[in-house]
Amino acid sequence: MKKKFPLAACLTAAALVIPLAPAVAGTPSEPATVAHGLLAPLSLAVDKNDSVLVTQNFAGRLDRVRDGGGLTNLYTKAQWDVAGVETRGGTTYFLESVGAGGGNPAALKGYVKSVDQAGKVRTIADLAGFERANNPDGDQHYGFGDDVSADCLKGWPAFPPARYEGVVDSHPYATAVEGDTLYIADAGANAILEVDAATGDISTLAVLPPRPAVITAGARIPIDMAGGTVEAPACVVGHEYAFEPVPTDVEIGPDGWLYVSTLPGGPEDPSFGARGAIFKVNPWTGATRLWADDILSPTGIAVADNGDVYAASMFGNEIVKIDARSRKATQFLAVNGPAAVELSGDTLYATAGFGPGAPAGTVLKVSID
Repeated sequence: MKKKFPLAACLTAAALVIPLAPAVAGTPSEPATVAHGLLAPLSLAVDKNDSVLVTQNFAGRLDRVRDGGGLTNLYTKAQWDVAGVETRGGTTYFLESVGAGGGNPAALKGYVKSVDQAGKVRTIADLAGFERANNPDGDQHYGFGDDVSADCLKGWPAFPPARYEGVVDSHPYATAVEGDTLYIADAGANAILEVDAATGDISTLAVLPPRPAVITAGARIPIDMAGGTVEAPACVVGHEYAFEPVPTDVEIGPDGWLYVSTLPGGPEDPSFGARGAIFKVNPWTGATRLWADDILSPTGIAVADNGDVYAASMFGNEIVKIDARSRKATQFLAVNGPAAVELSGDTLYATAGFGPGAPAGTVLKVSID
């Protein structure tokens, strides 16, 4: 069963069609284009020499951007999703997956891999195998609670399910690195996993909590990837539906905690409000707490040395800056369809430009001063 709709389903499907609204004015300075003509560049990393690595997720490519905007390919696996690039000490880590569940857990495939400076690729861990054996969110309840009767739910569509527990699904999507430890945001498992880069051992660090939304009168419920909707039955109005949390990025903050951005697992456009969030996860205990919410479709984050967070709001057509003290978000940069952000010193790098048609993805950079 595909669980996440509609943008969140793109984290488990090889398609990304996003209706773009006009960007809002107010850029801090004119960003420079580092690379263009990319297909779904949903993840990027910047090494200590300010060399940019970018994934073209649905093309199954990991590339390094050369001076002048050309690409040097580091890895390609056609028909697979390549994501979650991160680099440390000359080693580049990345994720690859295929299958996305679709009701068939045996079809899931997902791995953590690395490539060294000589181009040697190593498989570190089997994430899909871990999901099949453990299903970290298998005890977590989604959908309506017991306050909604079974008779009422006869009028609810078959999908999304009215009530269910977490099913076996895995789509490793983002990576953070600390020493020999890799932290993986798995958008299918709704969890943050911990991987020992030396041994390949995997454990569950945290399962993120559901993201509830109150069903309002006249609410339209998405029922397919083609944009089909049905009106919610009147008997569920005023009741909460617990949508899945969908981790989209994981970063290590200056306090050592993990910062995790999440999609709300239901409509990500403004129809249900801005329900995206950023959680903090204690890397020593797995304790999880909400840090900021009311963010529209945060698909990538970067954490500054002072604790400020920059978040790519894909549907909001902007990158927002969230103040470390007040946790209030203000627009930092207006840009169509941003997906990933990374900081290197006082420079913010971002991918942007998603929509239908030919590849239009770009990598941009802009000063945060």
